[in-house]
Amino acid sequence: MLNIHQLSGGYPGQTVLKNVNFSVRQGELFGILGPNGSGKTTLLKMMSKLLVPEQGEILLKGRSLHKYSAKELAKKVAVLPQVSSAFFSYTVKETVALGRYPHQKGLFHSKQPYDEEVIQTVMNMTGVEKLQSKMLHELSGGERQRVFLAQALAQEPEILLLDEPTNHLDLSFQKDLLDQLKKWTREQGMTVISIFHDVNLAGLYCDRLLLLHQGEVNALGAPEEILQEEKIRDIYNTTVVNQPHPHVPQPQMLLLPELMQREAETSVGERFLNKTDSVLEYCSPLPLRTIATGVASGGGIGWHQSFIRTSKKEEARPNTILSTHAFPAQKVTTKHIREKEFSVFLVTSANEIWIFIEAFLSDEQLVTLVVDIAAAKARDERSSSSSIIVGATQTGNHLQARRVTEKIAAWIKGS
Repeated sequence: MLNIHQLSGGYPGQTVLKNVNFSVRQGELFGILGPNGSGKTTLLKMMSKLLVPEQGEILLKGRSLHKYSAKELAKKVAVLPQVSSAFFSYTVKETVALGRYPHQKGLFHSKQPYDEEVIQTVMNMTGVEKLQSKMLHELSGGERQRVFLAQALAQEPEILLLDEPTNHLDLSFQKDLLDQLKKWTREQGMTVISIFHDVNLAGLYCDRLLLLHQGEVNALGAPEEILQEEKIRDIYNTTVVNQPHPHVPQPQMLLLPELMQREAETSVGERFLNKTDSVLEYCSPLPLRTIATGVASGGGIGWHQSFIRTSKKEEARPNTILSTHAFPAQKVTTKHIREKEFSVFLVTSANEIWIFIEAFLSDEQLVTLVVDIAAAKARDERSSSSSIIVGATQTGNHLQARRVTEKIAAWIKGS
């Protein structure tokens, strides 16, 4: 559909792109990533013929881009630039209607019934039909972005070029827009090429990603090939961690903020445990990274600060793991294991064990710890656990789960 060969160029006295090569297939949602100054917008301008390359060639459907007239190209390619603060005094409908210009004939370019049909269709698709009589300057940034998208779609292009299309849009419309773009690529065969600053949105929706760095192609491939910790860390010069999306098999990159001095205590221990005849509650001074099995609410992996076991009927609360198993208060036992590298506070009560660790454990290590503790409990014929809760402060040393397991297993065996 679109082939880029040995592309170099930029602006007078400044070469931005250097020897760029890639191709985009029909019906593909193709994402362009890279830090500021990497050449993303320059590349998009060359693909839309706003900039002439110094070297190389762009082929659209096998024909050199420079051989297309402006009107011919507008029938094939539509561009949605970043929203500008400068715009003309047009109504929404008049702005959208400008997208029909390439298809209109005659001296006065008069609209035909089909033009009106297309204009109404794209306004409905982008949710601006109720705004069609309003002036552009009366709209919010997000509303104007939708109007310009409708204008681009009114061209009925084969290729849609987007420069950060989700800028100024709330979360709901970001999702709606990208869902719609994905649908158009699959159902209508439209090719969408888009610049993204949000690597996670790109990873969720794009078929392939192009990663630019200092005007050169650093990587090209499927999202799982591009969104890798080391690659993103090196290109964007920031600390990230790869975390798979919980519902779809797409990679997501999480930022890791610099750890600041926390005012709250980061220790674990008996002083945070409250016990009555009907309620057992551990209130951590800070949220813990947790994994829990066999609980009423808060199960799985997450962040929690309060841990409650009660025989009373309780509603689920934010940041709380709730267990509704009945228990005799006199059978609650505790143990504090203090080592040089870590500290562990254990609470056991009738078929339940809580483990609070002052150290850093990865999610994989938390899972390993739960599996190993469950196995240790199973080997001990005197005890069984219907639920296990593990919480780590994520401060201090990075531990191997096996070291913690050995200490806890020894206590289980000797208790």
